[in-house]
Amino acid sequence: MNLNKKLVFISILILSAGLAQAQNAGEPVEQTKPRGGIFVEPMITYESGTTSTDYPAPFSNSTGSIIGFGLGARLGLHINDSLFAALDARYSQPQFKDSSNNLDSAATSYNYGPVIGVQMPGIGLRLWGTYVLGGQLNPKESNNVDIKFDEPKGLRLGVGFHISSLSLNLEYQDIKYSSATLEKVGPFTNSSASNNINLTNKSYLLSVSFPMPL
Repeated sequence: MNLNKKLVFISILILSAGLAQAQNAGEPVEQTKPRGGIFVEPMITYESGTTSTDYPAPFSNSTGSIIGFGLGARLGLHINDSLFAALDARYSQPQFKDSSNNLDSAATSYNYGPVIGVQMPGIGLRLWGTYVLGGQLNPKESNNVDIKFDEPKGLRLGVGFHISSLSLNLEYQDIKYSSATLEKVGPFTNSSASNNINLTNKSYLLSVSFPMPL
């Protein structure tokens, strides 16, 4: 993760702690007793974003898009109804397009990572940051090219409003896949892995989630 991304991630953690402290400071003493527990948060997502793929010489780089619906879930802990930390996992089946060889195919994608955030029950505002640790993006074969991307790393920042039993959310993610497997190129099938092919996915995600204490 580069310095700018580290600074953004650290900033959201500091903001989370500060907002939680400010909220608790305004509550009556009897309401600041430790409250917390385990929660689960299933969600339905819609992703719309762009991709860029860097190939080694002599091949040219390419750009594309990724659009589609998915599912996700968080499992974690909340503290004082203000701070929360969880494991975030996502699965989707987006449409993947890329300018190299005019690739256009359905894909399967999954990723996971820890999330930490703040929530303010009084007004329903929630802020969080997720660090993606792993996953895969695997488009189906298109124009005699079959390639899958692994080892994603990056940040996902989000804001949401908790209304009744659901939360309406908007997120932005910047994820880089640092490894790729060429499963087929033209008539050749070799399944060769390469660390010289990198794909970057920058997307916005809209979601509806359902936070539930356990």
